[in-house]
Amino acid sequence: MNPVTLEKLVALCKRRGFVYQSADIYGGLNGVYDFGHLGTLLKQNITSSWRQAMTRTDRGDMLLFDGSILGPHAVWEASGHVQGFHDPMVDCLACKHRYRADDIDLEKACPHCGKKEWTDIREFNMMFQTNLGAATDKSAIAYLRPETAQSIYINFKNIISTNRVKLPFGVAQIGKAFRNEITPKQFLFRMREFEQMEMEWFCKPETAAQDFEYWVEQRIAFFAHVGIKKENIRQYEQKPHERAHYAQRTIDIEYNFPFGWKELEGIANRGNYDLSQHTKFSGKELGYFDEATNQTIIPHVVETSIGIDRLFLTLLFDAYTEDVVENEERIVLKLHPRMAPIKAALFPLTKKLSEPVEKLYKDLKRKGYSVQFDETGSIGKRYRRQDEIGTPACFTYDFESEKDSSMTVRNRDTTFQERISIDQIETYIKNLTQ
Repeated sequence: MNPVTLEKLVALCKRRGFVYQSADIYGGLNGVYDFGHLGTLLKQNITSSWRQAMTRTDRGDMLLFDGSILGPHAVWEASGHVQGFHDPMVDCLACKHRYRADDIDLEKACPHCGKKEWTDIREFNMMFQTNLGAATDKSAIAYLRPETAQSIYINFKNIISTNRVKLPFGVAQIGKAFRNEITPKQFLFRMREFEQMEMEWFCKPETAAQDFEYWVEQRIAFFAHVGIKKENIRQYEQKPHERAHYAQRTIDIEYNFPFGWKELEGIANRGNYDLSQHTKFSGKELGYFDEATNQTIIPHVVETSIGIDRLFLTLLFDAYTEDVVENEERIVLKLHPRMAPIKAALFPLTKKLSEPVEKLYKDLKRKGYSVQFDETGSIGKRYRRQDEIGTPACFTYDFESEKDSSMTVRNRDTTFQERISIDQIETYIKNLTQ
């Protein structure tokens, strides 16, 4: 078995239509990617699994939310992003290449041109700024959101008044975010346009520590549910100097990428920082009236935050395998069937047998199953195509199928084959994803 590399994964994603470089025909847009059919299906499986995991909690109500991408200057000033959302930046004076200062050894020469001529380190705000309407003064300044959470905080009063919820409760949101990264790198790992899945858990101050531990456990369980190998996951507790300005405690769930252990998801105890800041800057009271104590309190918040694109990349890394089947090398994505973009493929042994297979294929499609029909090439080549995109099962209709009303099903991971009744195929596919 050969180890997966970033280069192999990028090639597979383009070859099989998972991910494309955005604006590729114009030279590409660095840090921005487009997702093809299979990539879109995989992302849908990710978001569906995340949403189910969040809404099934028995600890309190979980509400769904979809906030706006644009936010006025005042929101990001109150949140601290205008003042503090920076990365250290440095330029090579010789070749003008720009780097994050914490990603490069300034005691050594520029890796691009080989000269050691650096500018001073300066702070670079990563938010994308824009102007609303025709005005040119400060009131027209807006930003593309660098995270999705702030729209939840500024709607806190609307959320509790319209949903009649009691503490503790959560608000879950999936949406686009934008960060003007100095040097986007490692494919989908660090991007300028990406999607986040964030959950803000509002609770009483005295339960925040316990709720924080609960959500760490839940998030670890989620990664097992989507099929990531346990040995590739670990927890890292951020030290005080590493934490964001709002965090009282932060645990990163890290994955063992080919380029090292890196953050996959962050779980933070944000205290009451966000609601307090927006109360101060807006002049609007964002407290919660606790009927049990007859007092108004500022709830504390436990946040879980993960990038869909980074989890997408993680699933592919974790599933990518190279092995030998019948003296032939193959690439196979051993995705959990829940995550696999295509759940099953249907083959006629020859094109002469296509009609009953096409009928079955269309019937399964109408019922909502993600399946493919393939009649081109040898059975071996068709298997290889499905292996590369992670399809768990392939069904072949042969010359015996008309007589015994059965098809041969081949397992992706083991290549084991068996005959099953055609009227049991739907149940077989359904059981794969349990």
